[in-house]
Amino acid sequence: MGPFSKEPPFAHGRTPKTGILLVNLGSPEAPTPQAVRRYLREFLSDPYVVEIPRPVWWLILNLFVLTMRPKASAGRYAQVWTREGSPLVVHTAQQARLLQGYLGERLKQPHVIDYAMRYGKPSIGEKLASLKAQGCERILLLPLYPQYSASTTGTVFKAAFDVIGAMRNQPALRTVRNFHDHEGYIKASAQAIQDYWFKNGRGDHLVLSFHGVPKRTLELGDPYHCECLKTGRLIAEQIGLKPGFYSITFQSRFGRAEWLKPYTAEVIHDLAKKKIARVDVACPGFVSDCLETLEEIAIEAKGEFLRAGGRELHYIPCLNERDDWIHALTDLVMKNLLGWGQPPSTEALQASRERALGHGAKN
Repeated sequence: MGPFSKEPPFAHGRTPKTGILLVNLGSPEAPTPQAVRRYLREFLSDPYVVEIPRPVWWLILNLFVLTMRPKASAGRYAQVWTREGSPLVVHTAQQARLLQGYLGERLKQPHVIDYAMRYGKPSIGEKLASLKAQGCERILLLPLYPQYSASTTGTVFKAAFDVIGAMRNQPALRTVRNFHDHEGYIKASAQAIQDYWFKNGRGDHLVLSFHGVPKRTLELGDPYHCECLKTGRLIAEQIGLKPGFYSITFQSRFGRAEWLKPYTAEVIHDLAKKKIARVDVACPGFVSDCLETLEEIAIEAKGEFLRAGGRELHYIPCLNERDDWIHALTDLVMKNLLGWGQPPSTEALQASRERALGHGAKN
């Protein structure tokens, strides 16, 4: 067996298209222990996510994590699961659909927009193959992580490169590394907070919570921490918040190693002990609501704040399908498509097909 995957049927004279693939983290297929176990096995087996020597981690993962964690995690997923399925997958699919409409008004060349998940389904491999089969000779890969980390954006790139590398006739591939300081993303994030305040009143303190990563990754050169701090600062400036009225924190710790600080849970607990009556929490590191926002913050962190003596904790939803966010996403795509130009004319394509047929091509 050779090194290349099977090529889809090729037709001479077909108009080349541009593909845009949005990629998010992923989700179990159902909120059940069995589905969660499959998902966690794939997710936590990624060496970009867990940087522990493979033999040691294999034992920990299979003897402890995958035997004890799936049942508890399934219960957490069940609390946020919707009639349509996983919130993360539902929102990502809707973002892709809306982007198709917004981009159709501005991008004149033929294009196809789709979405994939790094772990679970739909996979990056099947979606890249689908885009190629639809005639996409250029593909823009856009991970929906505003801040770059090797454990998020980096592993998406690796998975895509592996798939493209196995293709005999490889499409051109561009990647969006980050958009942590993109003007449209910052303005939409700030406006989402202000819109929530307009409808629900304003809390005494705003917490901007980002997903955590081990501190060791910062020491090894991962830029994630710095990009989170910049995002938080820019959002606060856009709103007009002064230092002391907001905190930038990190959530979702796993294991015993030290992670980026300050920890969201500890900051929220301390705010309650300081008699801060109401705390508002936004999660600008996520563009779609998911387990980490809907359960970890809106349910778990809220409960901890109330138990510690606080009165109210309000979770401010992610960007999801906000109009200003989809406009920003469209701008981001357009910027990264610059230079790829217009497709050849119908006449040029027909002439190319006739020449190919004249040299013995079958289609």
